[in-house]
Amino acid sequence: MTDNQKTKTKTKTEVDIVLYSVAKGVATITMNRPKYNNAQNGRMTYELDAAFQRAVADDEVKVIVLKGNGKHFSAGHDIGTPGRDINESQDRVTLWYDHANKDGGEFLYVREAEAYLGMCRRWRDIPKPTIAAVQGACIAGGLMLAWVCDLIVATDDAFFSDPVVRMGIPGVEYFAHPFELPPRIAKEFLFLGDRMSAQRAERMGMVNRLSTRETLDADVDAIAAKIGTMPRLGLALTKQAINNIEDLRGKRTGMDAAFAWHHFAHGHNELVSGDKLGGFDAKKMAEENKNQDKT
Repeated sequence: MTDNQKTKTKTKTEVDIVLYSVAKGVATITMNRPKYNNAQNGRMTYELDAAFQRAVADDEVKVIVLKGNGKHFSAGHDIGTPGRDINESQDRVTLWYDHANKDGGEFLYVREAEAYLGMCRRWRDIPKPTIAAVQGACIAGGLMLAWVCDLIVATDDAFFSDPVVRMGIPGVEYFAHPFELPPRIAKEFLFLGDRMSAQRAERMGMVNRLSTRETLDADVDAIAAKIGTMPRLGLALTKQAINNIEDLRGKRTGMDAAFAWHHFAHGHNELVSGDKLGGFDAKKMAEENKNQDKT
């Protein structure tokens, strides 16, 4: 059995890693890998995309909520669980070709252009309001999942961080940091890699509302219900107008440049250390995060 076949066998043992439900005009999409803190492997990414498409196609759905089961919203990209499936082909949803049979920098560039940057941009432009319900950790790739949503409601114990500068990489692929935060705060966020509390994130304008673990679902439901009273087309056009202004301010072109620098860093890491992530895996990143929390 090849390594790729072994990976596929492991990914198939997990069931229902993305859940979908609709009630009162609200579609709820739930990441369901609580054992791995909702780390986002390829399979989850494509299942999330399918769920978003399903919600968009349903005329009864006015609002979409994204949440994560378990203690944490998302620990980010899967860089170390048994279900890591980076070498697997997937059914493409953008016009990028398959990455799995490519060599060198093309392998990772194509995969991330499709599955990270490409999909996040698709989700950001969904013509229906989206709300991220965040509890616990929202780290690195988890930020991307929250940031593509129009509104973020976070529990009072939630925290946000992008520690990938530790790998020599300038932030995650969907580089929205200077739009989610003031530029000087975005630099601090990346340079230090520290956790940002939900309270500070709200002050910075990254989080819309604070909640608690006990009231998060009810608070998000109330916001979704109120949004749902608005005309569908009015909501879609309002979202387009604001997203367009962000792009006029350079969000899309800046993200393109950051994505290129991100992959230069991957290439540099591989030349210097033999590893695209600079020698970091999930365990080592978790250890570094814990050590930093003690300082």
